[in-house]
Amino acid sequence: MIDRHRIDTAKPGLALGEPDKMMALGRAVIETEAAAVTALAARIDATFVTACRYMLACAGRIVVLGMGKSGHIGGKIAATLASTGSPAFFVHPGEASHGDLGMITAHDVVLALSNSGETEELLRLLPLLKRLGVPLISLTGKPRSTLARESDVHLDVSVPSEACPLGLAPTASTTATLAMGDALAIALLESRGFTAEDFARSHPAGALGRRLLLRVGEIMHRDERLPRVTLGTTLRASLEEMSRKGLGMTAIVDAEGRLAGIFTDGDLRRALDRGIDLHRTAIDAVLTRDCVTITAEALAVEALQLMEQLSINGLLVVDAHTRPVGALNMHDLLKAGVM
Repeated sequence: MIDRHRIDTAKPGLALGEPDKMMALGRAVIETEAAAVTALAARIDATFVTACRYMLACAGRIVVLGMGKSGHIGGKIAATLASTGSPAFFVHPGEASHGDLGMITAHDVVLALSNSGETEELLRLLPLLKRLGVPLISLTGKPRSTLARESDVHLDVSVPSEACPLGLAPTASTTATLAMGDALAIALLESRGFTAEDFARSHPAGALGRRLLLRVGEIMHRDERLPRVTLGTTLRASLEEMSRKGLGMTAIVDAEGRLAGIFTDGDLRRALDRGIDLHRTAIDAVLTRDCVTITAEALAVEALQLMEQLSINGLLVVDAHTRPVGALNMHDLLKAGVM
């Protein structure tokens, strides 16, 4: 518990002109909670392994229960488990007694959180959970509590004191419980062989999901939006095609539709510097033949890395026969959230 004598607080609280005391109190809270979490490391033992094995063997879902602040922590633990490969959801113990208990099946594992281990709403469920035959794992701050004794596995998340100067508000205890929940989730993640790609599939709308799942073919310009001219086309006509499609480049193809090269805004500037006649010059004379391409199956992030590495703003997408099937530029990657 924070030493209230060390931090002299006036009633009803710190005055606005006491920033040093405010900072001291803030630091003391962080130190208290850090010590509580550090102490958990020594409790990662065979009991922790048993809890993990119950959850790994679960054919259903991990059902997390908790009241009050423990309930808020339980919701976060359930979300972390679910997003790291261990299907889980949170059930409010009070609602469980009024119908939500039907959400728990005999194939599930229950993870119950209670600092006191005597939370009435949880204890009321114990006979029903026993009847279902589901494994019960509890996280409490009282190893001798009713919930701890009735559990198949008990994980001790007790703390010497709360960070609250009054010793009342759940602070260090909820932090310790959350840390133990994270420890379980990550241990399960490793045991399941859960990968970054698996994580991305659970977060398709997030930045990681876009970087690890989005393919070039999903964002490229294709069909009528693909700028393309054939060999022999005048430079002027090629520029008109570039202007219509608005990508700052065009693909040049041969009679069989295979890629012969690319012409970009940069190529145009260099051609103008040489005094090229836009009306009489064929695109063949100014195109870049050995251009870099990518496939539609490649990850969009690979396209970004390629463009950054070569300091270019766009890429043509080709099939297995080197026929252009699409095109994309930096703006497309930015719009897709890859950058």
